[in-house]
Amino acid sequence: MSIAESNDEDLRQLIFEREKVIVKFVDEACAVCKQLAPSYARFAASPAYSDIAFVRMHASENPVSSQEVKLSGTPFFASYRNGTLRECGLVSNEAEMKILLDKLK
Repeated sequence: MSIAESNDEDLRQLIFEREKVIVKFVDEACAVCKQLAPSYARFAASPAYSDIAFVRMHASENPVSSQEVKLSGTPFFASYRNGTLRECGLVSNEAEMKILLDKLK
C-alpha cells in the first residue's frame, strides 16, 4: 500500500473509513523525519501491514490534527483504530515505529 498525503479535513474522513490508520507528522527541517522516510515506506509496502492505512501530514500545515495529538516535535506518530486515537508520540527510530505498528495490528 502507498502512503497517502493528507490534511486536517481529509484525515477526519479517513479515520472513520478505515479501521486502522497510522499518521506520520513531518516537518521539512526535520532530519529524523527524512531518515525514517525509507522505513515508513517499507512498512507501508509490507504485506504484514496491508490492513493499515499509512498517512503523512505536514505538521505546520495542519494545526487541528497537530493540536489534537498534542504535537511536541517531529517525527510525531499517531495511530487510530475505528476513528479513535489509540497512541501517539515522538518516534526516533525504526524499532519504535515497528512497535507502534504492531500494537495497532
